[in-house]
Amino acid sequence: MNSLCAALRLARTEQVGPRTWLRLVTQYGTPAAALDALPGLPARGRTQPVIPPLDSITREIDATLAMGGQFLTLLDADYPPLLRHIPDAPPVLSVLGNIACLRKPGIGIVGARNASAHGLRLAESLATELSDSGLTIISGLARGIDAAAHKGALYRQGLTIAAIAGGLDCPYPPQNAALQDHIAQMGAVVTEAPLGTAPQGRHFPRRNRLIAGLALGCVVVEAAPHSGTLITARMAADYGREVFAVPGSPLDPRCRGSNDLLRKGAILTERAADILPHIALFDPEQTVVEQYGTKSTPDLFAPILPSTPRGAEDRNFKNIDKKQSVKRNTPPLPAPPATALDPAQHLLDLLSFTPIAVDDLIRRCQFSASAVLAALTQLELSGQVTTYQDGRVGLTNGQAETSR
Repeated sequence: MNSLCAALRLARTEQVGPRTWLRLVTQYGTPAAALDALPGLPARGRTQPVIPPLDSITREIDATLAMGGQFLTLLDADYPPLLRHIPDAPPVLSVLGNIACLRKPGIGIVGARNASAHGLRLAESLATELSDSGLTIISGLARGIDAAAHKGALYRQGLTIAAIAGGLDCPYPPQNAALQDHIAQMGAVVTEAPLGTAPQGRHFPRRNRLIAGLALGCVVVEAAPHSGTLITARMAADYGREVFAVPGSPLDPRCRGSNDLLRKGAILTERAADILPHIALFDPEQTVVEQYGTKSTPDLFAPILPSTPRGAEDRNFKNIDKKQSVKRNTPPLPAPPATALDPAQHLLDLLSFTPIAVDDLIRRCQFSASAVLAALTQLELSGQVTTYQDGRVGLTNGQAETSR
């Protein structure tokens, strides 16, 4: 307990980031010794580091253990091996669920919050197939693609990991609180943030780092240019992991970022068979250097994210979509609360230029069949939606920009 308290106090100290934490512990031998030396170190013109009091750290530890959580530090043998070898590995992780999941081979699936119905369906099916192949599905518990990936893994009782931006007691978005609980029972929920931390924009890049660092590779399903999804993919490439991207319509702005990844060398992905050959031989118990050598693909992202400052990255997460997560025949979860969404606008968010059956569209939204049909009629009359001869519906050419 004393070692954990010292490690956590050092990690929660202002001006001590992951790299500094590791340098201090390496230099002084233990977190406790590093804490003792910290007040005497030169501050280089800045204010002296503020070390949190011992009683506040003790309360955090007790509260985390009381809710069934546990901690992993970089000094622990059970710390995730892939994550350990990234240059900015989190010093301390808070985990709810089975920590053994963090050591199993996994694949990240990330994408747009305002995903299309086709994107949601593909993310679910990919997650189910990859889970059936023995991989753990890693994502960020956000609306849209993230939630679909988690549900796809849970569909057949597979393992899934949710990396979150806030504390274990602050599910985000609130509509996914039941999903987070379910993931904790079937896999693991992991965060760097202390209890009581409500997610803010600046927290999400750290969450993205967890997804990229825990996974053997990262699959992108729908991503707009300069989106948070591309930050995760760029991190994965920087860590020497494989980057996969699902192709989408060039007319849909939700797919422009992911299509750009394909132009720059990401692996084209339409099914699990496109992913498995690239990661099947990797052993997560080896070091990243042994697995990947010096592999790196920084040029993959240079034209997409040209020297994006961290503050600009944070702004990607402020305009969060209010769309409902997709339903799936997973083990029972409480229905999300009803929203005041306009049916027509909600359908525009779900539709893409690839036609979809009306019955499938009805299953993937919160409105009744009559409301969906009425909204489709309205959209068709306004020229925003086209109904094809086989009865399927899709966005009319040129409507993607106006429907956002």
